[in-house]
Amino acid sequence: MRVVIIDTGCANLSSLKYAVLRLGYTPAISTDPHVIQNADRVFLPGVGAAAAAMREINARGLVETIRACTRPMLGICMGMQLLGSQSEEGNAKTLGVMDISVTRLHSKGLPLPHMGWNTLSSRVAHPLFEGIDDQAYFYFVHSYAMPVSSLTLAQTVYGQTFSSVVARDRFFGTQFHPERSGAAGARLIRNFLEVSWT
Repeated sequence: MRVVIIDTGCANLSSLKYAVLRLGYTPAISTDPHVIQNADRVFLPGVGAAAAAMREINARGLVETIRACTRPMLGICMGMQLLGSQSEEGNAKTLGVMDISVTRLHSKGLPLPHMGWNTLSSRVAHPLFEGIDDQAYFYFVHSYAMPVSSLTLAQTVYGQTFSSVVARDRFFGTQFHPERSGAAGARLIRNFLEVSWT
């Protein structure tokens, strides 16, 4: 299994790397289009602000590599948001893999960022969730999110309801950090790695 973590320049790669290592896989960290295209599974991690993240991705020449990727790819946190078409955060044009705009959370008085443990309030039956309890908690850190849409696999409530897991074709995204979400997060990563996405 060839597992690649894209070095976006805007993520803590070590925590994701160690989460994958704990599952028995040795990930490569790379910006090389050939390495990414020939992987079996690809992770797109990200933290920080959307505009800054896109500057880093553009500077590394990764935009077309990500868009054209034919391998299953999991965007994490900001990585998920970057799969959308644009973000209110810095009025940034993002990768456009999913035709969804990312907007600021309307937290209705709750503190931002939404930071800490929360559940998936609703989810569809999907192989990503195999073996994960309906009331499992995941770790979030974000102030912007994708709204609920036809691409939503799971949603979460923090003031408003937002998409916490999305999917389109070979692209998947989690707004939470599965690598920081204990057993449930580890199982989701394992599912992503081991399900046959045909």
